Amino acid sequence: MQELNEIAHVARRKISLSWTEVHTFLSAIRALLAVQPVTIAVHDTALALAERHGFSIYHALIVAAALHAGCDTLWSEDMQHGMLIESTLRIVNPFRGA
Repeated sequence: MQELNEIAHVARRKISLSWTEVHTFLSAIRALLAVQPVTIAVHDTALALAERHGFSIYHALIVAAALHAGCDTLWSEDMQHGMLIESTLRIVNPFRGA
């Protein structure tokens, strides 16, 4: 969910898409990917991750949702490239050179 919110924010504020375009784009993303809701369990995991790793709560929510969804890779340009979380989730910066 947090990433959908980020996409909507960037689409409106930085790319100046209309609300219709934002809805269309988000619908396409939701059709392609499973969306992990922010539950109490995800929230609790996020708090623990923020405390343990020094993540902002927003980044921690993204990481926690990825963990709860069973992801093994989280693509992010804003977090530490190569970081391994809970021995199962690796953060990868898609813009970093090989």
